[in-house]
Amino acid sequence: MDYRDPRVARKIRDEIRSLKGKIGENLIFMHVCGTHQDTLVRFGLDDMLMGIGIDVREGPGCPVCVTTTREIEMAKHLARKGATIALYGDMLRAPGVDGSLQDVRAEGGDVRVVYSADDALRMARENPEKDVVFFGVGFETTAPATAAVLLSDPPDNFSVLCIHRYTPPAVRGVAELGKVMLSGMVLPGHVSTITGIGPWLFVAEEFHMPAVIAGFEPLDLLMGILMLMRQVREGRAEVEIEYSRVVRPEGNIKAQEAMREVFEPRDVEWRGFPVIPGSGMGIRRAFEDHDAEKRYEDWLAELEGREFPDPPGCRCGEVIRGEMHSWECPLFGKVCTPEKPVGPCMVSVEGACAIEYKYGRWKRRAARGD
Repeated sequence: MDYRDPRVARKIRDEIRSLKGKIGENLIFMHVCGTHQDTLVRFGLDDMLMGIGIDVREGPGCPVCVTTTREIEMAKHLARKGATIALYGDMLRAPGVDGSLQDVRAEGGDVRVVYSADDALRMARENPEKDVVFFGVGFETTAPATAAVLLSDPPDNFSVLCIHRYTPPAVRGVAELGKVMLSGMVLPGHVSTITGIGPWLFVAEEFHMPAVIAGFEPLDLLMGILMLMRQVREGRAEVEIEYSRVVRPEGNIKAQEAMREVFEPRDVEWRGFPVIPGSGMGIRRAFEDHDAEKRYEDWLAELEGREFPDPPGCRCGEVIRGEMHSWECPLFGKVCTPEKPVGPCMVSVEGACAIEYKYGRWKRRAARGD
């Protein structure tokens, strides 16, 4: 496929419209990747598809957005106790109960933005007098890098507050909730580069739902939608790979092995969800000397028994579950803006609210009365 040829885009678009006419009923698809959401909104694909009765919603595909208030408070608490917190930039402004890690830094806490787990490790090696805690957030895409760091014999002053999560259990959670009548799933290309196709087969086999692993160019996403529609039209439910130039059915075996060696599944909450079985990556006992939850168990015990509610009025959980669009939240663009975010969906570059606000689609929808 030539991604630079506009004739290809027109051909895909025309076939989507033709199939939609034959299917008749409106369709709701869900994706689980913030980069897909950015592509969808930035290039106006959401408006185009909505115009012909295809609604594509973002599910639990933004790592910052699904991180719970309690987990943010754990990192803040460690910083206030004197630990150096190293984290990805998106997490800096994610709101907790009484502010963010950026606010803790303004108070004098040692909170530093890094670009990788390896940066945090280097910081620990160069500053042996500091207790460096890497706030490990992300899915299967970033978890292998954290695993590699823990396999590299890190120094005693380095640990990981592991908030990494497995994506397929969350997709299962959405399907089991059944609150959105989904016609198909666009599965994440980056995650699938690591996992391969195997962990996704349940979508088709158990829930009889079409699924396509798609890439991130506008034509990737359009082609993924077209492949889903072909399955719907033909009455099929399979897991197909559109992103075949990157994703292999078996995935990245070395990355999988590293994650298995370092992490084990554990039951954890996600923002907007109850506890999802086996969805968290817990650090195995062999590496517990570098598990921040074990190392700072006494400090974190001070948080036990406390409630950490989501911000009042924030509908981020419903957006993550695909039950509503960002612009349908009463706070969106009024009380909640990128300058003063109420919830994490307005903070992260992968958050549906931040993306919607950034490209201004909500203003055009408001003008049309959508």
